[in-house]
Amino acid sequence: MSGLTIGRLARQAGLGIETIRFYERQGLITPPPRTDANYRMYPVEDVARLKFVKRAKNLGFTLNEIKELLTLRHDPQASKADIKQRTIAKIEDIKKKIDDLTRIRAALEHLAVSCDGHGPLEECPILAALDTDGHEHHGQ
Repeated sequence: MSGLTIGRLARQAGLGIETIRFYERQGLITPPPRTDANYRMYPVEDVARLKFVKRAKNLGFTLNEIKELLTLRHDPQASKADIKQRTIAKIEDIKKKIDDLTRIRAALEHLAVSCDGHGPLEECPILAALDTDGHEHHGQ
C-alpha cells in the first residue's frame, strides 16, 4: 500500500500531526486506510488538500466554511459565482470584525486616558467602568 504516514504528511503539508488528526475528525480529510501493521497511509493528494485548508484558514475562513469550499470544488454543479459569493460574505464578516475591533479599541483608549495610573485600585476609573453595565455612561 502506497501513501504517506501521518508524520510525512505533516511535514509536507507544514502542519502538526495533531492538527491533521483534528482535521480528519472534522471531516476535512478522509480517514485513510491502514496497512497490515496498522499504520495509516494517507494519499499523496492530501498534501495539496491540507495546504488548501491552511491557506484558507490564514485568510480567515472557518473550518466549516473551508469544508463548504472543498465540497464546492468537487461539485460539478458549482460555479465561480458560488465561490465568489462565499468570498464576498467573508469580506463582509471581516469588515464587521474590523468595525467591532475599532469600537473596542476606542472604548479602551477612552478608559486608558481616564486613568492617571497613580493611586489605589479603589479609585481606578477603568475598574469602575468595568463594574458598570456601560448603559449608564452612554445614555443607551
